[in-house]
Amino acid sequence: MKTIRRGTERGFADHGWLVSRHTFSFAGYHDPQHMGFGALRVINEDRVAPGAGFGAHSHRDMEILSWVLDGALEHKDSLGTGAVIRPGELQRMSAGTGVTHSEFNASKTEPVHFLQIWILPERGGLVPSYEQKAFSAAELDNVWCLVASGQPRDGAVTVHQDVHLSISRLAAGRSLSYAPKAGRRVWLQVARGSVEVDGVVLEAGDAAGWVDAAALDVRAVSAAEILLFDLS
Repeated sequence: MKTIRRGTERGFADHGWLVSRHTFSFAGYHDPQHMGFGALRVINEDRVAPGAGFGAHSHRDMEILSWVLDGALEHKDSLGTGAVIRPGELQRMSAGTGVTHSEFNASKTEPVHFLQIWILPERGGLVPSYEQKAFSAAELDNVWCLVASGQPRDGAVTVHQDVHLSISRLAAGRSLSYAPKAGRRVWLQVARGSVEVDGVVLEAGDAAGWVDAAALDVRAVSAAEILLFDLS
């Protein structure tokens, strides 16, 4: 089974300082046909104005990932963490029993563009924790780079769920294959550029999901940045 989710059909919110596109239902956007994909609950494409951001607020029992596409995102939380996330760096915050945090554009002059991803944890009541890892161009270009996993290896950050997130920056004309194990779910999110998979062209903001798929062949129509989630 294949699901196509066009970027133009996503939920939309314009708060002035924040412009956000919601792949799945979020906040004031509710679509019973798009409540998530397995444990993958939120993919928001956010653009935050210079100097603006999300003030201190709380979460619990959620794995929250941030992947910056352009600009820099400043993070602070009740764990004592203070960090700036830039392109090529993945942030993972496990809210667990509860954490308060803020996310602000680190620049006073340039916007920040990033993906905010929420994954349901394998169980509630985890101890809150934070992790951040930088991945080089050599690790990301034209390969599947495992950046987060419930079974981390090769420097991937830990996610408390049976999910593997791989990211690739794929040059125009280059291809990658992916063969999930039987019974797995796969969600492919196009962050930039365009790719062709299963005879369908997906543009920036588009996504496709499969349940129990055979091998997938992904070809970059133009230079692309893509995220692949492999879920139980």
